[in-house]
Amino acid sequence: MTRLFTRLFLVASAIVLMLFIALWQWLQLNHEFSRNQVQQSLHKELAEHMAHINPLLSQGVTSDAALKEAFHDFMLLGPSFEIYTLDPEGNVIAYDAKEEKIKKHRVDINNIEQFLNGQNLPILGTDPRSTDVKKIFSVSQLITANGLHSGYLYVIIGGEDYDSWQALINAENRPKIWGVTIGYWIIFALILLMLLLHYFTRPIQKLVNDLQHLKKQPLGHQLRLPKRYRGSLEINQLSEHINQLLVEIQQQQKQVKQQQQAKQDFLLHLSHDLKTPLTALLGYIDTWLILPKEQRDAALIQYAANSGQTLQQLLAQLLELAALENGQIEAQVKQVDLNELLAQVRQTFTPRAESLNVSLKLENPNNQVILTDPQLMRRVLNNLVDNALRYTPSGGTISIYTQLKQGQLWLTVEDTGAGMHQHEVEALTQLSLNQGESKPVYVKYDNDNSLPQLGVGLAIVRQLLTLLRCPININSTPGEGSQFMIEIAPQ
Repeated sequence: MTRLFTRLFLVASAIVLMLFIALWQWLQLNHEFSRNQVQQSLHKELAEHMAHINPLLSQGVTSDAALKEAFHDFMLLGPSFEIYTLDPEGNVIAYDAKEEKIKKHRVDINNIEQFLNGQNLPILGTDPRSTDVKKIFSVSQLITANGLHSGYLYVIIGGEDYDSWQALINAENRPKIWGVTIGYWIIFALILLMLLLHYFTRPIQKLVNDLQHLKKQPLGHQLRLPKRYRGSLEINQLSEHINQLLVEIQQQQKQVKQQQQAKQDFLLHLSHDLKTPLTALLGYIDTWLILPKEQRDAALIQYAANSGQTLQQLLAQLLELAALENGQIEAQVKQVDLNELLAQVRQTFTPRAESLNVSLKLENPNNQVILTDPQLMRRVLNNLVDNALRYTPSGGTISIYTQLKQGQLWLTVEDTGAGMHQHEVEALTQLSLNQGESKPVYVKYDNDNSLPQLGVGLAIVRQLLTLLRCPININSTPGEGSQFMIEIAPQ
């Protein structure tokens, strides 16, 4: 946190310093511009007055020898002025200075024309004593007695002497100026420091402390950050997002605990399903072994074989259920003739239904063609019919039929068997944790005696329908029967 604050403060201070420097440069340029504008405006007619009061200049004389003394007198009266005469092309003719001081012998005539045409001031022109610096000036045309244009009187306003004195004064004032600037910068930096502490750093530090406090709390408690952090809108928004995540984490943890408990209940019921045929198998074998050889009945071996087959089927179903839960089975959707699918189911279960004296009815009045995986849908129907045969008494009926409701096709498996309780129905209708997932959902029950007698077959139905993305509606009444309505996509 300290390093973050240090970086923020240093970066902000550097930015402020650069802004001060930029502001200082702008003020300097603006001051120089205003000063040049004022000076040039005040001395705009200076060259014209000089040309008027000097007899030689008023006659259009531009020669060096004749004017040198006059230039010297003018510059004594105005030490900041530098006076030159130019020919009409801008070439320097006369001046009062040593030859080595003259760096340029030609003045840009365009700046002179701009000045004479009355364009906005300041106008910077060529300084003959400098190679690159331009300065404000005053200029006047020189006209001979014959009315001919002989050249220009060109006066630099603020010459070398002026620059020397200005540099000296600036050197004396510079420490004061920088001292004031640094003082203001320090004051501003302190203000910035206080603002950072108030609006950013302190809320972040408080957020860090609150998060550390939450870290020590167990997930079972109500975990929330304070609703408001004074001084920072962004930190408040961040805390709101963190609170939302905390709520989601607590909800997910609660769901995980419920799922773990329900899974334990499911496995307890599953162990009962496995234990029943295994106990029967061992019981028949033990009975057969303890009987004398002459009293051993072959029926005991047949009963044991039947129990072994039941156990084998149950284990096969468990393997299938595990494969479904692990995503090892994928649906291959295509067009399927429902009549053919129902015919296969009839062929599989008719002998068993007849032996149990249960009527098996299959109807598809509209000869529907559906979009599904034929193998997976057949396993769904097989498991539902197999479960119905287990719990439907002699003389009962199992019906499979289709019906259209509000443009949606429903495939229904209905029986007149023992029926199911409400918590057993809920275990089937909760197909998955999230739509589109093949993970199982285990439903928690209040006590061991209320475990759902759904069997592994119906657990497989639940997973298969999740894989096929087919919702299921279940209506069941204990002692009257059950109705499984599967919503499927018609062709």
